[in-house]
Formats: sequence, C-alpha cells, structure tokens
Amino acid sequence: MSEYSKVKGGKLRLKGDKKSKNKVKHHEKKRKLEVETEPADDDATKHGGWWSVSVFKEISGPIAIEFQPHCYVKALDNGQFVLGGPHPEGTGPDPEEILTAIRVSDTKIALKSGYNKYLRVGMDGRLYGRSDAIGSMEQWEPVFQDERIAILSALNCFISVDDETTDIIAVAKTARDGEMLKIRSNVQKEKNNDDDIPEEERGSLKSCEINYVKKFQSFQDRKLKVNTEDRSLLKKAKYEGSLHEALLDRRSKMKSDKFCK
Repeated sequence: MSEYSKVKGGKLRLKGDKKSKNKVKHHEKKRKLEVETEPADDDATKHGGWWSVSVFKEISGPIAIEFQPHCYVKALDNGQFVLGGPHPEGTGPDPEEILTAIRVSDTKIALKSGYNKYLRVGMDGRLYGRSDAIGSMEQWEPVFQDERIAILSALNCFISVDDETTDIIAVAKTARDGEMLKIRSNVQKEKNNDDDIPEEERGSLKSCEINYVKKFQSFQDRKLKVNTEDRSLLKKAKYEGSLHEALLDRRSKMKSDKFCK
C-alpha cells in the first residue's frame, strides 16, 4: 500500500492556527432553535409521544391500536388479544400492546405481536397471533373515513371489542362507532420537503416570478413589470439550482428591480 494513503487529508492548517468553534456553535444553535420552534403535538404528549396516524403511508414499524382513550389492544401469551386497561395521561402503551406493522401492498398491512407471531382472524371471529408467516389471512386493510380509521380483516369484517369479554373480535360487516379506532406510532415523522421551499416559490414558475417581482419591485413602480419572454430557461435554471439568478436577470431587463438599478 502506498504511504500516501496513510496520510490524513483535510484543510491546510498552519502552525499556530486555532481551531474555530464558531461553526460548531452555529450548527448547535441552529439545531436547538429548530427543536424549540417545532410545534408541539399535545395529543402525542398525552400519549407518551405516540401520535395518531392519518394516512396509510404512516402505518409502518411499531404501532399501538387504541379503541378507547389510553386503552390499547393487548397480546396475551396464549395468542389471543384483549383490550388493555387505561394508562395514565402522559404514558404510552406497554410492550404487550405494541405491534409491528408491515406494509404488504398499497392498501394492506400485516401485524406482528411482541411474541413474534402474525395476527389473523379465527373462524370464531376472534383475533389470534399464532402465524409464523404472512398469508392472505394475515393481511389487514386500514380504512380511512372522515379522519377516523377502521381495520378490515381478510374475511371482510371490521375489528372491534367484545363488550362482555373485552376480547378483540372481527365480526362486524359494517364500520360503526364501535369499530372506529386510532392507530398510534412513535416513529419519527418524515419532514415535509415543502417546508423547505420559500413561500414565493410554491406554485407554478409564472406565479413564482410574479411573487418575486412583487417582493423586489421598486416602490415607485405601481404597475407590475413582469418579463413576458419564454420561461423555458427558468425551468432549466430551477433544475440546475440557479433559479434566483435567472429571475434576477429577467427582472433586470425590465429595469424595475431595486437591486438591478
């Protein structure tokens, strides 16, 4: 092996130079600010950080099924499922109440208990977690309607709670109030990429250009002066990451931008 490969690369540093900590402090301050300004989810806080899912793509990884406030579906060591007792506010589900959701298609999921068994509905209508693999009977379909969720079994019945035994069953052909539930997750939510896009750049290229003209036009120019040339170059500039320069160039031709005079 060449001796050059053992040499550590990096920025050239002269003798006597001190390592700057400003950059590190800047990033730490920025991360702290992002955490402090992130809106709090009061509902998740009341459930120990477990937030309520609202779309299918959010159902993945550890989840808990909540039928009543702070009451979750609980797995027993015999493979059956019951509704667990209520939890104090601010706490999440117990380990026996945590399931693992696995997406098997664009509309269906499989559920695995903490005993490493997949859930299915039995011929008696009860839920059992005794399967070692995912088959057609181990697939479930979350149904979203009016911000509420119901879960449909492979036998086309919705799961609910037996009022007498608290067993989890799937016998209802239609989803009523008793079949409505919440699916909670503690997986970190994916950041919406739209949050990183400036408000002026949301929408079409035409509206984007108008927004920037309004923002930078000289105050004495009461009428908007928007460049009417073909915007195909703007599309290319946006792809190449030089949209702002292209917009500035177009505004300079109109001689209405306070930064172009």
